[in-house]
Amino acid sequence: MYKKHPYIKALGKRTDVNDLEFDWMVMFQKKYYIYFYLIMGVLMPIGVPYFLMGESFKNSFLVCYNLRYAYEIHITGLINSVGHFYGTRPYDKKILPVESWLLSVLTLGEGFHNYHHVYPWDYKTAERTMPFNISAYVIRFLEKIGLAYDLKSASSESVLKNNNNSNKHLMLKVSKRISQSGDGTHYSLDNDEARESVAAKKILHLLNPTYSMSYKPPITVFKGE
Repeated sequence: MYKKHPYIKALGKRTDVNDLEFDWMVMFQKKYYIYFYLIMGVLMPIGVPYFLMGESFKNSFLVCYNLRYAYEIHITGLINSVGHFYGTRPYDKKILPVESWLLSVLTLGEGFHNYHHVYPWDYKTAERTMPFNISAYVIRFLEKIGLAYDLKSASSESVLKNNNNSNKHLMLKVSKRISQSGDGTHYSLDNDEARESVAAKKILHLLNPTYSMSYKPPITVFKGE
């Protein structure tokens, strides 16, 4: 269903993943992935409602497995389709990924895609956690119980939480990026001139009410070095 571009495969081979290869839990999951999927992704969604809740096998199979799986695949796919066209680009207007609160609701926090592409190492994949970013709260919980560590962030939240020179420097870089390469829609740019220069007078796409950009998306050519 999802085929990787040859260039992506080539880049993947050059990526250093030693930290993952030395993590026994990650390697255990990779080795026995098919068994985990069959148990947790197929047998449990079908078996629990059928054996424990009195649901029919037909409904358990069609709804709890097929419909659920189809929904997850399509919602995930929206990130790489709608999430690259309909939205705002407050951090870098020259790339395709956009910010979309609607996608963030549907994907539990993965809709702040413009920020994610500018700062891919930020664990929140967004500048702020906010109510929609459930994924960030899950990662924070995993940190508290020792399953996640060394969380990196470039946002103002990290500055408030850890008031040190390193984080202040990161926040200055974020602010500079917003003012120099953003489209002017960032919430910190509270002036009409910045907004009117990039905003249309009406909603341009029903799939994302926050899509109000009057200029065309940047033309991106995908090619190797």
